[in-house]
Amino acid sequence: MRLGQRTKKAIAAAAAAGLLFGTAGCTVDGTPVRVGGAPDTGAVDTDQFEGLLTECSILPTSVIAETVGGSVADPVFFGAICRWVVAGAGITDVTLAWYEWGDLNLEKQTAKRLGFETENVQIKSMAAFTQRDPKRSGVCGVTAKSPGRGILTWWVEPQAGGQDACTSATKLMELVLDAAG
Repeated sequence: MRLGQRTKKAIAAAAAAGLLFGTAGCTVDGTPVRVGGAPDTGAVDTDQFEGLLTECSILPTSVIAETVGGSVADPVFFGAICRWVVAGAGITDVTLAWYEWGDLNLEKQTAKRLGFETENVQIKSMAAFTQRDPKRSGVCGVTAKSPGRGILTWWVEPQAGGQDACTSATKLMELVLDAAG
């Protein structure tokens, strides 16, 4: 391939600029300031979030355990989602997600795009759907519109046999919607 004279000059200029700026270093005088001039205090205004971490305590752990057929529910993660490991006859992982700005239809489209089987259901007068991963037939999620805003999803993942995961996830959703109503 033959390069034109302009292309050769452009490559040479870019290489020279890279050498000049790459070896010269760069310093900036002054103190960095956030946009708007406010100093970074590290504080986050949590008032803008309606229920920050309160969703993790919407049901007592004893109720979560009993609902999925266990005797004890150990909270293992509270953050963007809430997770419990339920022990009893077997081990069951339970997850609750509340997306304040979530959309039921978008969530269902995403589940389908991931290859999950979905079924429309109604729980306590709220539109909802179940979702199952065909590769893990014992696992089930139930997603419903939140009474306030957004969507709620319960995932129930028995490690071996046990209660029907969709029955348990549906019952957890009923309990949450009762508590919210």
